[in-house]
Amino acid sequence: MLTPAPPPTRSALFLGFLGVGVCGFGGVLPWARRMIVDQRRWLSATEFTDLLGLCQFLPGPNVINVSVALGSRFHGVSGAAAAFCGLLFAPMAIVISLGALYLRYGGHPTVRHAFAGLAAAASGLVLATALKITAPLRTNPVGLAIAAVTLAAIAVARLPLPLVLAVMAPLSILLTMRIGR
Repeated sequence: MLTPAPPPTRSALFLGFLGVGVCGFGGVLPWARRMIVDQRRWLSATEFTDLLGLCQFLPGPNVINVSVALGSRFHGVSGAAAAFCGLLFAPMAIVISLGALYLRYGGHPTVRHAFAGLAAAASGLVLATALKITAPLRTNPVGLAIAAVTLAAIAVARLPLPLVLAVMAPLSILLTMRIGR
């Protein structure tokens, strides 16, 4: 097992999340996990999964919540601001530029086909990331059961997300406390 890296500086947080924002355009969670866990070793896989779980319950995009929580963990408000700004700077500039181009060329058949291909690739990326995020749960039967029931409630039974979260969050906490991790 790799030892954790020393705490990142504010500039390392900014540059790390700037790279995530550029490389992970359209789906930054896989890139964020790779940078935080695999490359920079700021968190272990389990710590990342726990942090992501917390951030999914907060309002707003998950990866933004992760950047703010991670930056805050290491440097308080200034670290949160550095990570947040790093994550959003490049994508914001790219989106504004692409929006202008799409206004001009969006009706072209080649552009429509390109977007269809991008959607398929993005779906595969999301599925691959989901498998990586569940890795710490492989030895945790309680966690796997909670994940399976939550997935079934949302994807199969099509229950509303707020209802599922309101039931599954306290249930998962209770089960984890009683049965163990």
